[in-house]
Amino acid sequence: MLMRIDPFRELDRLTQQFFGNQPGTWSRPSAMPMDAYREGDQYVITLDLPGVSPDAIDIDVERNMLTVKAERRPSARGEDVQMELSERPLGVFSRQVMLADTLDTEHIDADYEAGVLTLRIPVAERAKPRKIEIGRSGRKEISG
Repeated sequence: MLMRIDPFRELDRLTQQFFGNQPGTWSRPSAMPMDAYREGDQYVITLDLPGVSPDAIDIDVERNMLTVKAERRPSARGEDVQMELSERPLGVFSRQVMLADTLDTEHIDADYEAGVLTLRIPVAERAKPRKIEIGRSGRKEISG
């Protein structure tokens, strides 16, 4: 049997339950932690989703709105299992990010490893710096 001796954590859990911070649902998902940064010619977004099956992750892009939804379901339990401690959040998690027009949303790469979803979004070719050649005008000098 597990015994917990942290009264402050228990108080936090009870406060969250009292104020309605229950596990996320599809109509009211919980947020997921995220980092976003630029690395060379691409933007990288990482999202923490520990314990979520890759099959339970949904990634959509509509126009420039990136939406990531995931669901962490309870682990399978037998009939004779009695839960002693349950602190891991369950339910639906979601995050929406507005992407700039300078990103190529047609070529987003997604990887999921060790509970971290990593999205790599390349910078669009039209947004990359480029040199502009100065042309010579075709003016002819008239002598005479």
